[in-house]
Formats: sequence, structure tokens, C-alpha cells
Amino acid sequence: MKPMTIGEAFRGQALLNPGKPALFFLGTSYPYKRILIWAEATGCYLRERGIEPGDRVMIYLPNSPQWVIAWLGTLMAGAVAVPVTPIYTPRDLEYIATDSGSRAIFCMDTNYGYVAQVRQGTRLESVIYTNLADLLPFWKRALGWLLDKVPRGKVTRGKDSVPLLSLLRKRNGHGKCHEEHTDWEENAEILYTGGTTKFPKGVPITHRLFLESAEEQLRVGDLLIPPGTNVVLQGAPLFHILGQIFGMGALCLRGDSVILLPRMNLDGMMEAIKVHKALSIFGVPALYRMILEHDRLDTYDLSSLKYCFSGGDVMPPEVANRWKQRFGVPIYQGYGATETVGGVSLSFPGETTPPQSMGRVLPHKVVKIVDPETLEEVERNNVGELLVRSEPMVCGYWNKPEETKEAFVEIEGKLWYRTGDMVRMDEYGYLYFVDRTVDTIKHKGYRVSASEIEAVLQEHPAVIGACVIGVPDPKVGERIKALVVLKQDVKGLSAYELIRWCRERLAPYKVPQHIEFRDMLPKSKVGKLLRREVRGEEKKRLEKGKWEDVLEVGGKSG
Repeated sequence: MKPMTIGEAFRGQALLNPGKPALFFLGTSYPYKRILIWAEATGCYLRERGIEPGDRVMIYLPNSPQWVIAWLGTLMAGAVAVPVTPIYTPRDLEYIATDSGSRAIFCMDTNYGYVAQVRQGTRLESVIYTNLADLLPFWKRALGWLLDKVPRGKVTRGKDSVPLLSLLRKRNGHGKCHEEHTDWEENAEILYTGGTTKFPKGVPITHRLFLESAEEQLRVGDLLIPPGTNVVLQGAPLFHILGQIFGMGALCLRGDSVILLPRMNLDGMMEAIKVHKALSIFGVPALYRMILEHDRLDTYDLSSLKYCFSGGDVMPPEVANRWKQRFGVPIYQGYGATETVGGVSLSFPGETTPPQSMGRVLPHKVVKIVDPETLEEVERNNVGELLVRSEPMVCGYWNKPEETKEAFVEIEGKLWYRTGDMVRMDEYGYLYFVDRTVDTIKHKGYRVSASEIEAVLQEHPAVIGACVIGVPDPKVGERIKALVVLKQDVKGLSAYELIRWCRERLAPYKVPQHIEFRDMLPKSKVGKLLRREVRGEEKKRLEKGKWEDVLEVGGKSG
């Protein structure tokens, strides 16, 4: 790939496709030329405000044209973007603002109050705020306000706190901000990711690493949809690496059109697919399950979809099978992490990927499967921890030397990222997820995969979600407990029936001894199951002496 920054890549697509829709948002299309003008105006404003190359700028916005403009404008100013979820509380916001040392922030007027709370204790000097409807046509904004459909928040305007709309109007088409001081080997952004530590960890990603990773992953979809012709339904948040690779990558490297939704509303999503004839969709497995379970699914035409991709978690086989039967197209699966800048392995169109496989390793990634304690490679088809390297690659966390030392290891002079995931690779090179190392249950000397048990439970026609954990027991190490969410219309199903279901499908030592019915399970902001929260709840119950409550087998549902 030719050395260039992300801003230069987008500018190239905008010059090639000036009148083509780059974005669709709430029924309005935004051509490439307009997005470029707005992004350059934003970049110039940041430079005028004293933002220097390498300074950090937070993006505290939902999926919207404003998010795209803020991200591109930040990079065009030579600064480093720090995208965060728009539903962060002041505690999380202050931590990341302080850890990243950010000097400016883009936010909504509805979360401006949180920004105001944390500014005094951080380096945040400039606030650029916006309303969700700001870039919609006037008549749509007026109608939204009239019908009270547009949330609005209270803001304090001043020289250090300005509306995005006014700066765009002021500089509309005047002045360009080229990244003359930015090299593609420099950081483009810092993405914060969770994990086993108390606070999120910042993952620095260079322009080169983002563009090369996105190119490699998007090339897989090119086998089904020619570059430049795709209409992509943005099924994941733009602050997440999955959303960035398939959303911003499509804009900067393919000249495709991207449909943005401010929040994940299933009716709005399916209506957008129908209206804009979306060809691609991507998201976590829970998204596909929700679509299949939606009671108005029959009223929407989703037949335009050609490339459906799932990442971020393990895809239950029953969901993949139902999707294929319903729509006639498979769900292509992949595995990756923020630290690997997305995909490590993908399933490829035209190949018969084995059931439950995460696909084959991408050409630019090198993997090693090792014993997590000795770091010695295991034999093919044996389970071990997955290590990943590439050239270039993320080399550590931002301001986190101890966490870097734990997650990045040097073996024979080469740096590897420890994913913390237990996997195996078959003789044909296909990867299979087994479990997180921290989520493996030790029962009677066996290492039991929580994910495997969850998959079996979710195959039951009455089950919509499951979480399996180990409960400390001095007699057997850990007892296996499952928390289960049933479909709303299910009545009378007992825990004993689910245990019998598991006994018919699992080895005896893998069968849960205890099942508890729940209305919902804790999920992260991108839809991942948070087993550690459930384990924390059980630990507190044990500490309070409610051992019987923890180990009690649930009764009948409903």
C-alpha cells in the first residue's frame, strides 16, 4: 500500500467520488465532497485552537455524520483521536481524558453536562458540541423539534465551548488543512478496551496499521461485492474497532456508502436496509439473534444483503443456521481484537468453513498457540493460548507499562500479543475458539469451557441467552453454574429439564449442577457477555454467607 495518512486516503476517495453518497443518516444522504469540506473545516479549527500534531482529541459522540467529521477532522489536524462510547459516565470520561491527556473533546449537547463536570480535573481546553439533528435539512430539524423527537441538552457557550454547526458554517469551503506534519507511522488514534483490569487500557493505532489492517479485511468482502459499489449498514459503534474497520475503512479505502444509525433500533435498521438496498451488514452475534427473533421481521425486505459478517463474540451455530435458512446467505465469521486492529482470522466466501470455526488466519497475521504457563507451542489440534504478531503491530498500551508487560511478550526476538483466548487449530489451518483463559472452569481436575456449555444451552429452543461460571467449592474446585434467559413466551420450563438437555449433549463433567433463571445478562457496550460481573455477584453472595442461594437449582420458569 502507498504510504499515506487516513485523511489523505479519505481525501482521495472524495476527489474520485465527489457527488456520491458517503453517508446515509436518518433518511438524508451526505456526498463525499460535503463530508470532506466539513472535515477539513474541523481540522483547521482545531489547529487554530492550538491543537498541535500528536495532541489527543476525544470523540464522545454516537454514530452520526458528526462522528465521521470529528474523527477525520482530528486526523487532518495531525492530532490523535480518542473515540469513546457516548454513554460513558463522568467517572469513565474523566479517567480516559486524564489517561490520554486529551486537550479537546467533541460531545453531544445531551452529554455536555458530563463534560462540564470533569473539565476542571483534566487538560480539556476546548469543547465542540453538537445536537444529533444539526446536520439534517432544516425542515427535518424543525419537524423533529415540533414533534419533540430530538433530544436537546443544556450547554454553556463561550470561547472555549462552541457549537460544531457554527464553526462549519463559518469556515464552509474556506481553507484546507493538510497533514503536512503527519507521517503514516504516527498514531492516528487511541482506542480504549476493557479486559481483566479495573480500568480501560488505551491501544495506540497508527495510520499505517489501521489502513493496512482494514485493507486486508475488506479485501475478503470484495470477493462478493466489487469495491466502490457496496452499501454498508453500520451494525457496530464507530468507537469500536469492528465498526471502524468495516465503516471508516469502507469510506477511506473503497469509496462505498455507509448507513449510520444513532442507536441500534431494529425497525430503523431493517427499514434502512430495505430503503437503501444495503448489500453488507456486520455486528456481534447478538444482533443477528435479535433480528431473527424480531416479531415484525416479516414486514421488511432484507433480500438485498449479500455479505453478512459477525465478530466480537462466538456465533452460536443455531443462529448461523437459522440465518442461512431464512435469508439464503451465510454469516461469515471472524476473530480479532482491538490490540490486533481487528481481524486475525476470517471465513472466506467460496470456501466451506467448518462449523463453529473462526476461519483461517489472514495473510499478514502470524499466530502461535502455546501453553499459557510455559509459552511452549502445543501440537496441532491441541488447545492453547493464542498469540498474534504482525508487521506493523500494536506494541503496547498507552501509559500502562505493567499491563503491557503482561499482554505483550518477546519470544526469540519477536514481539507477540497474548490474546488471553484458548483456541485450537485443525490440520487445515482453521481456528476454533475454546474459551477465555480467565473463564475456564476447573471442575474435578478438568478444565471446562464455559463457552461450550453456553452454546449447548442456547441451542435449546426456549433459551435466548446463557452465561456459565464456576462457583468456588472446596470439594471439587468449582461447581458449574448456568444463568439462563428464556424467551418471553416460554412458561413452565424447569432447570431439571435444561440439565437433562445438557446431559444428552455434553460429557458428564461438563454438565451444569445448578441453573438460575434471569431476565437479562450483563453485556458490555458492544454486546459481549460480561462473565466477570456475574462471578463478582456470586462472590459477594458467598461472602455474605448465602451459600445455599448460590448453589440452589432454579425452579420452573414463569
